[in-house]
Amino acid sequence: MKRVENLRAVLLAVSLAGAAFVASGCGYNSIQGADEQVKAAWGEVANQYQRRADLVPNLVATVKGAADFERETLEAVINARAKATSIQATPELVDDPEAFQRFEAAQSELSGALSRLLVTVERYPDLKANANFRDLQAQLEGTENRIAVARNRYIDAVAEYNKLVRFFPTNLTARFLLGAEVRPTFEAAAGAERPPEVRF
Repeated sequence: MKRVENLRAVLLAVSLAGAAFVASGCGYNSIQGADEQVKAAWGEVANQYQRRADLVPNLVATVKGAADFERETLEAVINARAKATSIQATPELVDDPEAFQRFEAAQSELSGALSRLLVTVERYPDLKANANFRDLQAQLEGTENRIAVARNRYIDAVAEYNKLVRFFPTNLTARFLLGAEVRPTFEAAAGAERPPEVRF
């Protein structure tokens, strides 16, 4: 009887040790950690895009004050901002490739509209000399740099997460235990491989 109890205790200890070994090798914690990194990186991306969106109304108001400024250019910025802010940058967005693509397209449209606005401003020396405009322009440039850094961090975090989801043996845990899928990431804009055409 005592021998049976000892055997049960040994089997239980071996089972627990085996379960701990399997659990540590299955990558569950690694996947969870990578998921948290992706969410944190995405939070920073969303934060920087929101910072840019918050700067746009002041920029538009400053530019509106310039005499005869192209209305079409301003309207393009206003509409692009409205479109970009209509898509909520929630953590769940990174799990939906289509929603992610819509978000990225809206942000690219706003980037393009802001670029056209800043190019158009070159024709307005009084506006370029306006201290408030120069300050907003500097803030916008700084924000664009922060967006680039945040996007790079997000891309790195997603790459690590996607490796765990795709590589054996952690892909088994990802697929069967967590139902985790590969996450979308930012891609270069169409035509980014070509240098911009400069006209004088």
